[in-house]
Amino acid sequence: MRIWQLTPLRAGIAAGLAFIAILHGCATSPEPVSVPISPSLALAPRTHPEVKPAQLSVDAKSVHCVALAMYWEARGEGRKGMQAVGSVIINRVADPRFPNSPCAVVYQGGETPPCQFSWWCDGKSDTPGDRKLWASAQRVATDVLSGNERDNTGGALFFHSVAMKPPWDRQLVARVGNHLFYR
Repeated sequence: MRIWQLTPLRAGIAAGLAFIAILHGCATSPEPVSVPISPSLALAPRTHPEVKPAQLSVDAKSVHCVALAMYWEARGEGRKGMQAVGSVIINRVADPRFPNSPCAVVYQGGETPPCQFSWWCDGKSDTPGDRKLWASAQRVATDVLSGNERDNTGGALFFHSVAMKPPWDRQLVARVGNHLFYR
């Protein structure tokens, strides 16, 4: 009788399958927890009549999606910059004009332009390369999704780098690092 041996190929396959399972929230991820987002925490100031309070699930999949957006959009901006990107995602989830889950907001538009977040449809790998910054993005994403971070964007739904000149005219509500935030 032959005993199944863990060869490098089998170890790689097992690790890949575990990674995919974690990404899709079907491995050892906890049950989603519904967390009410208080207007004073996540949507301050509440000046948009269209924005309504949101119920968010703080699960592995949502944390992963938000952390990816934070990492790719603001990894060089520190905690406040990543928090601002997360706030825009949460504000969009609460707004009826956008999808009602963090991952649906992040991936809105698909992988071909026009998409909502440039890193998602730029044709490059979406795998974070800096472990320390990736771990930081995951912590901030967890805090933002659970309502432990205040919205530092003034209720913004849009943002761009200060280097860009967008073709649209919106109300500027905040500047965090090298990004401008709008309603």
